[in-house]
Amino acid sequence: MIPKVASWKKDTVSSLKEQLESGTTIAVIDIHGVPADSMLGMRAGLRDNMRIQVAKKTLMSLAWKASGHNPEEIETLFESAVQPALVCTESLNSFELFTELKKTEAGRAAKPGDIAPHDIVVEKCNTGMPPGPIVGELNSVGIPAKIVKGSVEIQKTTTVLKEGEVFEGDMGMMLSKIGINPIVTGLRLCGTLEDGTIFNPETLDIDYQQFEQDLIGFAAGAFNLACNVSWFTSQTMPTLLSKASTEALAVALEAAIATADTLPHLVARAHASAIGVAGALDPSALDEELSEMLGAAATAAVSAAESSAEQSADDAPAEAEEEEDDEEAAFGGLGDLFG
Repeated sequence: MIPKVASWKKDTVSSLKEQLESGTTIAVIDIHGVPADSMLGMRAGLRDNMRIQVAKKTLMSLAWKASGHNPEEIETLFESAVQPALVCTESLNSFELFTELKKTEAGRAAKPGDIAPHDIVVEKCNTGMPPGPIVGELNSVGIPAKIVKGSVEIQKTTTVLKEGEVFEGDMGMMLSKIGINPIVTGLRLCGTLEDGTIFNPETLDIDYQQFEQDLIGFAAGAFNLACNVSWFTSQTMPTLLSKASTEALAVALEAAIATADTLPHLVARAHASAIGVAGALDPSALDEELSEMLGAAATAAVSAAESSAEQSADDAPAEAEEEEDDEEAAFGGLGDLFG
């Protein structure tokens, strides 16, 4: 006799199949450890971007196969899921989906039986808590503490649990009192399927700020390399042309090639050289124009020298007054000796 399949199971498979056929990005998440009231709030906040449906692994596998997907894919996504749920979205890619689900994560106090997700390290610090029974309670779970200047202080950095070890007794509660809530709850992504490619969480967990800085650095390095090897593109052409123009002008000036661009520089250089030569000649050998030029230069030099001398003179009287005061004091002392 063939057992009768419950109607709700058929309805669930049909609903899951419909979701799988309508979503462009499909994911499996783990909702293990998420309180029911928190789950309702998370689903409400994510409803606009994705659809989340909780079901047994068997029913999800049947719907997966019925929708034409490879059964091995769903098994891969199930590998790290304790209590799976199916997520489908048409508006988010895998990276955006991971970012949205990451926002649901929050730390909670560890309970007896929880497994440490990483090494639990208590840093040496002043907790700011007033004196009380907390000191003995912390010491009882292996956290060295004592009262210093009217508050509870952790005496040294201590690793209270290694990754994979189990929380026992009041350890989780005491850690929570000093602000350590190591157990992360939320909609944890197990993996996504997009355009036939499976993405694991490690691939999707990107530091976008660092990624942006890396791209800027790579682009700058590529631009500098392209300019150094004279690689002509629409981006490098303005820089290469500017560099070539500057180098061509320097060569033309060195070779004294007269052009509309070099003439102002060449004339200025010749004028400076002429003034230098004229200054070395006898004044009687100079014409009126050169004499005026040299006179103007000499006047400017004298003015600068006078200005410097005036500044020195302003400082001198003060020093002289100090010396006179010293002399008067000395003679006064002799007068006192001889009455």
